Amino acid sequence: MRYPPGPHPEPFWPALLCVAAAIALQLSLPDRLVVGPTWLVPALEAALLVGLVLVSRPMIEEEHPRRRTFALALIGLVSAANIASLSLLTHNLLHHKVTNGHELIIAGAAIWLTNVLIFSLWYWQLDRGGPGKRASGEAEPPDFLFTQMDGALAYTPADWTPVFVDYLFLGLMTATAFSPTDVMPLSPMAKCLVGLQSLISVVTLGLIISRAVNIL
Repeated sequence: MRYPPGPHPEPFWPALLCVAAAIALQLSLPDRLVVGPTWLVPALEAALLVGLVLVSRPMIEEEHPRRRTFALALIGLVSAANIASLSLLTHNLLHHKVTNGHELIIAGAAIWLTNVLIFSLWYWQLDRGGPGKRASGEAEPPDFLFTQMDGALAYTPADWTPVFVDYLFLGLMTATAFSPTDVMPLSPMAKCLVGLQSLISVVTLGLIISRAVNIL
């Protein structure tokens, strides 16, 4: 793979679908695991999502500062809401008698899946300056090292560049293995994000879901 790769336009709809799925998962959480009125945070997220759609084109072809601002604000809000829900769930588990194990498992699974989706979006927005710079061929130094970036691989196209599904796979593997697998974080920010996602996943799967199984 030559670096930096040339222009590589990318469809925007996978990221929008990912955000919509994360919002839907948050709506499925019990009222006691949501900060403030149950409608408030999802309504703010939905408003940012609509704004993001309005300022974006179907294909990402170049850097768009307004689109990136909306995207980062939306991802940050969903991330904060998910961490708050995890904190409330952990608090309820440690300080209150829990009798409904089914509800706990469903809530923990929703938080874990949201963790996968939202960090996939963070990785997608972080790597090499974001999707706009990657699409325009003005990519910055890589934050993640993908195996396909090895130019010695005969089956890898010379102009290969990651798209959203590659970052979604990275998010899933990090949440499942609690560490990077075939994609290595290179920059300090990438390492911090991978570490934070691993920590959230460990708490969710190791503490909450395992405790819920014991309650059943």
